[in-house]
Amino acid sequence: MTAERVGTELVAVVTAVADDRPLVLTADEGQRLPSGPLRSEHRSLQAGLSAWVEQQTRHRLGYVEQLYTFADPDRSATGGRVVAVSYLGLTQAPTGRDEPEWRDWYSYFPWEDRRPGATGPTLVKDVIEPLLDTWVANARSAAERERRELRAAICFGLAGRSWSPELVLQRYELLHEAALIPESHVGPAADALVPGQRMQGDHRRILATGIARLRAKIQYHPVVFELMPDSFTLGQLQLAVEALAGQALHKQNFRRLVTQQDLVEPTGETEADTGGRPARLYRFRRAILDERTIAGTKLPQTR
Repeated sequence: MTAERVGTELVAVVTAVADDRPLVLTADEGQRLPSGPLRSEHRSLQAGLSAWVEQQTRHRLGYVEQLYTFADPDRSATGGRVVAVSYLGLTQAPTGRDEPEWRDWYSYFPWEDRRPGATGPTLVKDVIEPLLDTWVANARSAAERERRELRAAICFGLAGRSWSPELVLQRYELLHEAALIPESHVGPAADALVPGQRMQGDHRRILATGIARLRAKIQYHPVVFELMPDSFTLGQLQLAVEALAGQALHKQNFRRLVTQQDLVEPTGETEADTGGRPARLYRFRRAILDERTIAGTKLPQTR
């Protein structure tokens, strides 16, 4: 028997929020995530990841947690099995986004942005839903048709169902299975039926996994503060959470939730550049992490 060659790839999903946009750090003109193979000189997986990110983007990692391990046998285009170990990194807004390259999440997943004025709801209604209807109708059996219809409704909030922000990966994989994105096709690039920038290999799938993890985690852990500057207004905090969640939040409920949990404390200063009355500045109470288990920032009912 011939032993199968197995390689390990380290992949980073590094996120920031700037100008009310969720950003991801990329390489090769936005075509892939920072990544590279695990080498013998790397003392650990995380050390190897940090080395590749810094080499490819000139950015040093801060907060990092392991995301997921992908071991699909068909990941490698060069032969052999490649195991991808992915990590989610959070950082504060970059001061310049030309080098390294920061790209808007929603250029890869435009249907995920459902904030007021965004094209996500229209894209789902006018483009994705009709394409999924055709996919459902083309099922080979009544049982398969029913399964497809239910899955599409749950993932995209159809047939009166609510939209679940954390189902990012499920929506991407459904579009992949329905052959509605370029990654579904082998050989020459096929025309994308659903808008959204493609990434090399399965990096868009890994990015979807990272977005889903972060959207879920902000509901039970205050990781959003890893993306905020040292001082901020409650309005800026809400805009950051809305950018990550891709949906609008109820203003008063959000502020009440944040303040009642003692997540923030006033700095004693104000922000004058708000377009109206000066707003109080706050900072994250890191002591709360040691004091008790907290519920995170949640996602109050949308407007």
